[in-house]
Amino acid sequence: MLKIIHGADFHLDSPFAGLRPEQAAQRRREQRELLDRLAALAREKQADLVLLAGDLLDSERVYRETAQALRAALASIPCPVFIAPGNHDFYSRQSVWATLDWPDNVHIFSSGALEQVELPDCTVWGRAFTDPHQASSPLDGLAVPEDGRLHLACLHGCVGQGNDYGPIAPEDISASGLDYLALGHVHQGSGLQKEGRTYWAYPGCPEGRGFDELGEKGVLYVEAEPGRATAQFVPLAKLRYEVITADVTGPLGALSEILEILPGRTSDLICRLILTGESEAVDLANLEQTLAPEFYGLTIIDRTRLPQDLWARREEDALTGLFLQTMWDKCQAEPDNQLYQLAARYGLAALEGGDGA
Repeated sequence: MLKIIHGADFHLDSPFAGLRPEQAAQRRREQRELLDRLAALAREKQADLVLLAGDLLDSERVYRETAQALRAALASIPCPVFIAPGNHDFYSRQSVWATLDWPDNVHIFSSGALEQVELPDCTVWGRAFTDPHQASSPLDGLAVPEDGRLHLACLHGCVGQGNDYGPIAPEDISASGLDYLALGHVHQGSGLQKEGRTYWAYPGCPEGRGFDELGEKGVLYVEAEPGRATAQFVPLAKLRYEVITADVTGPLGALSEILEILPGRTSDLICRLILTGESEAVDLANLEQTLAPEFYGLTIIDRTRLPQDLWARREEDALTGLFLQTMWDKCQAEPDNQLYQLAARYGLAALEGGDGA
């Protein structure tokens, strides 16, 4: 039974364009800490192999500190490490994969054709992206021999047709005869899958970088032997992205309603808080000032609706009634257009302010 750590899609040195510049720089520094946690996990699990299935780097441009951190972390792992460069960090003569002096325990697949590496307990297959696109399946032509050995592959590719990121059909996986296929490219973990006798998985990215990568992120701890594999998800992320929806309808007020549904710890959350329900007016500036210190990052989006009793005033024979009737008609015609709700709220506030002057 071989113990394997399977990771992919670290995207080190991501720009983090959605954050303020100082936060983006901090997030890139924190990304490098993932490498130390990966190495610590490999030591804790006494792993026999580490398989890193591409896009460890976000692009060809790599900060020197990042390259040094990656090299040091991999050198501290006391077992062989295999890297299959992906479409973001593809192998070229100018890439960091070719220009940096990597530790002896690290094998980087450098060819667009399948390679195999024989180890005492297994055979590891792999290939590299050599440009940002690859129209052929990375499993093309692979049918491992039935020799009683454990056959593993570390590849970057996309299960499914109609893409140029190493398209892999389920029948490609089945025909390969591999015992375990460690894949990268898809940022959502797949859980352990099986085609024919071959087990395969995407671990997902080890840390989210935006609101399209929500929740816990990490790597897989895999135990494999010929004809059998098990996989366990291991969280690795320090921070996570979450979308939280709060219905602020009711007498307690928005803040009280929000506090009721927040998880116990929010300091490790980059959160998009969406306010729904009925509310006459939400003081977004005050809410953000109160809540923001409790989060790593917080954005509040107001999607509340005006209360029904306010809409009832559209029957009034006055300017306010005429305005509300006009906005009511627009809201009914386009119920998903939040701008009309906002316009109604601010317009009503302006009219009421004028009436009271």
